[in-house]
Amino acid sequence: MTTQDALQSGLGRYLSEKWRTPVAIEAMARIPGGASRQTWKVTARRGDAREGLIIRLDPASSLIDTDRRTEYRAIEAAFKSGLPVPEPLVLEEDLSWLGQSFSLTREVPGCDASADKFPDAHRAAIGRRKWQILGEIARLDPIALDLTSTMPATTRETCAMEQLDYWAGVIEADEIHPNPVAHATIRWLRRNAPPPAQKLSLVHGDFRSGNFLFTQEGAIKAILDWEMAHIGDPLEDLAWSLDPLWSWANPALAGMLLPHDEAIRCWEDASGLRVDPQAFRWWQIFASLKGIAIWISSSEDFHAGAAKEPILAVAGWLMTDRQQQILIDRLAPHLHTRFPEARS
Repeated sequence: MTTQDALQSGLGRYLSEKWRTPVAIEAMARIPGGASRQTWKVTARRGDAREGLIIRLDPASSLIDTDRRTEYRAIEAAFKSGLPVPEPLVLEEDLSWLGQSFSLTREVPGCDASADKFPDAHRAAIGRRKWQILGEIARLDPIALDLTSTMPATTRETCAMEQLDYWAGVIEADEIHPNPVAHATIRWLRRNAPPPAQKLSLVHGDFRSGNFLFTQEGAIKAILDWEMAHIGDPLEDLAWSLDPLWSWANPALAGMLLPHDEAIRCWEDASGLRVDPQAFRWWQIFASLKGIAIWISSSEDFHAGAAKEPILAVAGWLMTDRQQQILIDRLAPHLHTRFPEARS
């Protein structure tokens, strides 16, 4: 029995037990991409009814190591708050069914996720809605949503340095060769701590083009990939969403959708917050460091043989180089201020 056959059989038994009626899995197809979770589209039939589902499982190795419960609870909280996310159905942590934990959500059909498929006629409308949704996420109260029961507690004063400590630790643990740009960035970030967060929010952690579903009519139907969700400074999400890495095809358009200033205005209007330049500058530099940490981790996994997914090798090679250049460009003005002779 192949891995897919075993998965299909086990899921059919599980849903039959869960729904208390015979369920047949008529089709399963692996969704390509996604280096942090293994994702399958499922067609389940009970009686005469067919349902489209999405099952998410951990791969053998991943770009990032995250907790499935945290991801699922973030989606639940967003769904209950009326944000566009896939409807969460079940989190199963009993390994006896499929040999690993998994989560199920309802499929959101008829959508695209690839930034290469943005309809030109609706590009700006998608962009405005994208950063409006991010602002709506920033408005959420993680305490009222009971997210502190599954996410580490933090404070407005400490959340930035806690995130820096985490990602600096990933770099130090996983680097397989010297990374002087990354370590110089860590030192700069430690010396130039940002002011306390305006508020604590649910932080998506990977809010960017490619991680949401949209229609060709210009509607955003679902925000995906909440595996890095945590409680923190909402400026973290905004900085990550505006990183130049996501604008590779057109640097003038944030996420290949909107001018950067317009994206920030949409976020401010929706969140009720204002972007403090000093704090935001810190989070922009942090965002690129976090990116390097992810790519370094993927390189280590591929090099060590923990996984041979091509996306891990490609990310570790191309993305690290690009992210380093972004960091050099971002740090250069600060280095010139500290070391004037560097201009010559």
